[in-house]
Amino acid sequence: MSEGKLTFEYCDKLVHDFEKVIDKAIVGNSKVYYTGVDLGTACIVIAVLDENYRPVAGAYRYADVVRDGMVVDYIGAVKIVRELKEEIEEKLGKELLYAAAAIPPGTDALDSGAIKNVVQAAGFELTNLLDEPTAANEVLKIENGAVVDIGGGTTGISILKDGKVVYIADEPTGGTHFSLVISGAYGMNFSEADKFKRDNRRHKELLPVLKPVVEKVSSIINQHINGYDVNEISLVGGTCCLTGIEEIIEKQTGIYTHKPHNPMFVTPLGIALSCTKEIIE
Repeated sequence: MSEGKLTFEYCDKLVHDFEKVIDKAIVGNSKVYYTGVDLGTACIVIAVLDENYRPVAGAYRYADVVRDGMVVDYIGAVKIVRELKEEIEEKLGKELLYAAAAIPPGTDALDSGAIKNVVQAAGFELTNLLDEPTAANEVLKIENGAVVDIGGGTTGISILKDGKVVYIADEPTGGTHFSLVISGAYGMNFSEADKFKRDNRRHKELLPVLKPVVEKVSSIINQHINGYDVNEISLVGGTCCLTGIEEIIEKQTGIYTHKPHNPMFVTPLGIALSCTKEIIE
């Protein structure tokens, strides 16, 4: 069995285990819990791991408090993160103290302070703040290749060589643009279109409609990996849940493209894996 296949199996198993604990938390005697807070454009996800970094609880909520990677409703973001935190704490019977968070690559000068303040205001001690594709690679464990995080508002790209990030970029184009296309094609309002695209049963029908936007994402990827020796692309982010998106990207880039099971949960799990007990001041 190839090393790549083993890596993908680790990622998929971790996501499967996390999906289970969202429905039913594992109550135990862990001395510490490590939390990942993913403030996405379309969805806020909290992933909780025990002292051995195994999934024990999680929760998520679709929200409109972040746009294009920037917090636009600070009070709303704090409220949702606090409510999800309390929901999980009630299930575990334990207080969650430590959390890590992530931001789109290249936006640290613009919004890292807001993300940090949201997490702290919700009652966490912030222990790490990293870019989203790098967080995702904590789960993917790619040594050489590109991690592409297609979120609600932006597409983030990290290129790795020998396990280290050598290039990061973030470009507007993501799930929001998918919803806008669906809205126009089907005569729906934006909110209806956003929900419509999440229905897996509609994906076969939607793929031809969304193909031009996926091709735009592919051109963004091509632009940023140009000049780097990239022979593998791994997709993460909620927008990548679109069935068949990986096939279009692979065709447009000419590079093997892998999509893990439920890519929406890869980044929050990677954020949680990056959590420690060392508090950021």
